[in-house]
Parts: sequence; C-alpha cells; structure tokens
Amino acid sequence: MSKPIWVIGGGLAGAEAAWQIANSGRDVILYEMRPVKNTPAHTTPFLAELVCSNSLKAKNLENASGLLKEELRRLGSLLMTVAAETEVPAGGALAVDRQRFAQEITARIKQHPRIKVIRAEATALPLDQPAVVASGPLTSSLFSAWLQQLFGEEYFYFYDAVAPIVTRESLDERRIFAASRYDRGAAEYLNCPFNEEEYTAFWENLIAAETHEAHLGATEKCYFEGCMPIEVLAARGKDTIRFGPLKPVGLIDPTTGKRPYAVVQLRPENKEETLYNMVGFQTNLRWGEQARVFRLIPGMDEAEFVRYGVMHRNSFINTPQLLEPSLQWKGGAPFFFAGQLIGVEGYVESTAAGLVAGLNIVRLLAGNPPLIFPQETAIG
Repeated sequence: MSKPIWVIGGGLAGAEAAWQIANSGRDVILYEMRPVKNTPAHTTPFLAELVCSNSLKAKNLENASGLLKEELRRLGSLLMTVAAETEVPAGGALAVDRQRFAQEITARIKQHPRIKVIRAEATALPLDQPAVVASGPLTSSLFSAWLQQLFGEEYFYFYDAVAPIVTRESLDERRIFAASRYDRGAAEYLNCPFNEEEYTAFWENLIAAETHEAHLGATEKCYFEGCMPIEVLAARGKDTIRFGPLKPVGLIDPTTGKRPYAVVQLRPENKEETLYNMVGFQTNLRWGEQARVFRLIPGMDEAEFVRYGVMHRNSFINTPQLLEPSLQWKGGAPFFFAGQLIGVEGYVESTAAGLVAGLNIVRLLAGNPPLIFPQETAIG
C-alpha cells in the first residue's frame, strides 16, 4: 500500500494541490496549523482564506489573468469552480465573497474521501516522505528554520499589507456614485470623488499619519511593489496615488458631469453588498489613524470599519536555484513546492502552482515523466 502524500499548508496552493492529488487516486494528509497556531494576517480557521483583496483579477480571455483562469478551469481546478459559485459583482474582474469561498472549499476538502485534514503545525519532513510544501509566505518559524537547514541558505522576504473593509450602511451615498470604469459592465463599484482641495487635505494627512512599527528597522524594509502600502506610495509625491489607486480615468461624476480630481473605489466584499473593500488601500497605519484619515474621503466621514488594514512579513525561496520546472526540489527528496512560498504573486497564480505541483508529485510516484507546461500557455 502506498503511503499518503503530505500537503503542508491549507492555503490556495495547498488546497488545490490536495484536490488534484486526491482526484488522481492518491491519499492525502493535509496539514494546516490554523487555528491551533495563527498567523499575523489570517482571521479565520478556513482553508484557502483570501488574506488581501477579494478579487481574482480580470475575467477577459484577452487578459493574461483571464486566460490563466480558463486553463485552470479546463484542468478541473477546485478553486476556480468555487470562485464561479461565490462570485460577487466587480465589473470586468472576478471577485468573490471571501467568507463563502473559503467555507465552501473547506467543506469540499473535508468531505473528500481521500483527504484527511490535520490541524497541527508541521515542523519538519522525513526525507523519504512525498510532500507538497505550500506553507505560504507566513510559514511558521519552526518550519522556516527546517527549510533553511534543508536548503542551506537564507530566505528572501518582503512586507505585504491588506486593505480595510467598511460597511455600506455607514457610507454617505449622497456624495458617492456607482460606476465601473469606462461604463464596462454594471455599475459595480462605489466611487468616492475628490475635488483638488479635498484631495490635498487628504494627502497631507495621509503622509503625516502615524504607522505601526514593522518587525524590522526602516533600513531593512522591503515592500512588494504590487501591494504597496498607500502611505508609502503617497510619500513618493503628491500625485503618485492620484495616478495610481486613486486615478479617476474612465469615471464621470454624475453630480458635476466631469471627471473627478481623484477617486477612491470601493468594491463589494460579499454577495449581499453590505461590506466594501477599499481598493488599493493596503496600509500599515495605526488603526486610530486609519479611522481618522480615511474618514476624510468624501462619503466616508462616518465610515464603520469592520477590518482595519494590517502589514505582515512574507518569506519566499529562491525558486530558479532550488526547484525544477516541475516544481520538485533539486535536492533529490520527493518534495514539491507551490504557492507564494516559491515567489508567485497572486491568488490565481498560487492556485496554478498548487495544481502543477499536485499533478507532478502523482506522476513522479507513478514513475511517469513530469508535466511541463510550455511557455505558450499561461500556466507555463
């Protein structure tokens, strides 16, 4: 009888890897340390929790992200199936109700007859144990130490942040208009328009606001450019965020009939559209400062925050040096790696890595050559 394949980590990549392995006829033991041991960013015990945005990016097949999602659907991705079932309005993007998304994936994983979920921290792996390591950017300190010993090198890292969520009923919708950029699709975003005077006051308060002390000194901080804290962007110049997350292009304020000076967009967080995510507002401001500064945004002067933004440190490995194209470790043990730990960025990209690792560990154990996706594919 063949031994079960271990999957370390129940995030997006780990959940997808476990599903692919189990559907290939192999038994899986999925280790997830939450809620026994939590991370600085997760807030639920569910598998495949979306820590940052609730958006899985563009749906259009002419877009790389849309093409990647379509490839995953055709390959039987669990996460893409559930994403379609839990979708919420977001214009041309695929956004999901994050609570329902994670709950449904957790339920399906736990109901699969070939998957056993163990809620415990993995601290090391036997060198003969077939495993997919998808422990994520918030890998525990003990398992990180084992990985460093295995690889004989230090991790790379960067700081990541998440955006606040507000209740719709607390917004002043007399000052807000619903629209999607360039009128594409339904009017699925709430838009908070600034005039120049309002924007200047907001920017001045934002760059002067107090932040949390990060775990490293200022000289050691390394931010991920794709998820930059709003206050760090703002500090680069007065117009930086106005040409970034607050860009008004493609939007017309129906009150004035003109394009606003700047716009904060709010995206539905759940299907009921009672909660909204502040698009592009990843932040490390102190919670009191978030409430004070973000209530300067037009229409948000009495906003109720159900989640404040937070920052956390992410770790990842030197994938080109350590892994084969199949995502197997070059060191010889039957270890595959997937997800943000290997340096991919994005929910869908992490899912794809989990799918590839899951398929290839099954092929390795069956004595078959690995499945290497060509560069002409989005996965490859």
